Amino acid sequence: MSTLETLQDILIAEFELKREQLMPDAELAALGIDSLDLLELMFKIEDRYQLAIRDDIPATLTSVGDLVAFIDGLLARQEPPRGDGTDLHAVR
Repeated sequence: MSTLETLQDILIAEFELKREQLMPDAELAALGIDSLDLLELMFKIEDRYQLAIRDDIPATLTSVGDLVAFIDGLLARQEPPRGDGTDLHAVR
């Protein structure tokens, strides 16, 4: 499943939106997603992808596509599990 499809699933479940509304160019504000909603969405993304988002949420996240690119960037920087019990991503 692609990052876009996973994000769409989260947005459909949490915000009762339709998949057709959630194309990459869809603006978050037009979807009714404000800054507080975006913060809550980040928690859902952390849980779904087993990530720890430690930085502030960039103000440049204004569309579904921006969120996809942000998630993909986090995933690309994620350290692979070491398998020695010290992997921080495995501890939750």
